[in-house]
Amino acid sequence: MSAPNPRACPCCGLVQHVPPIPQGQRATCPRCEVVIARAGARQRNNRLAFSAALAGLLLFPVAVTLPIMTVERFGHVHAASIVAGGVDLFQSGEFLVGFVVLACSIVLPLAKLLGLLAITAGGRRMSRRRRASTYRWIERAGRWGMLDVLLIAFVIAWVKVGDLVEVTPGPAALAFTLCVFFSLLAGAAFDPHALWQREQTLARA
Repeated sequence: MSAPNPRACPCCGLVQHVPPIPQGQRATCPRCEVVIARAGARQRNNRLAFSAALAGLLLFPVAVTLPIMTVERFGHVHAASIVAGGVDLFQSGEFLVGFVVLACSIVLPLAKLLGLLAITAGGRRMSRRRRASTYRWIERAGRWGMLDVLLIAFVIAWVKVGDLVEVTPGPAALAFTLCVFFSLLAGAAFDPHALWQREQTLARA
């Protein structure tokens, strides 16, 4: 026999027991009437997270290796990619800045996408400890990944320095923008509770 599942309302904080929800129905809070859960919503969210993470991974090599912007100043043209920019910092002796750029704009965002893809595709086949450690790693990588911040920096540079130099988007600009979008979508859609929901349901049955 299935036991009710205690859950706190995201709006008013009321803790209540939510029984298994039939397909096509939803549970609402009796105090503020906010929707607490929908049937199969967590699984659908994680399927969306998987698709977005996969799309971001497919776009990632193009986004970081091809030139993302071309800068022309006094007749000199320089096309730079994210990888080339980090390497140039190392070659010029800026080792700390180069390490931060490469780690926060390439290594950590890539690790976040790989972690989301792994945990949404095969999370139920992982051990409980591996699931928990992977989720904690995704959380840490997401805090330090700077794809969205880097995109804002490129846009600001494009707008602000237009009077001094000519900045034009490179072939990787669209891929990079889409990669940022899919990374944010995957992180927002991912619901870690779904990793244990099926296990708890089987244990209560």
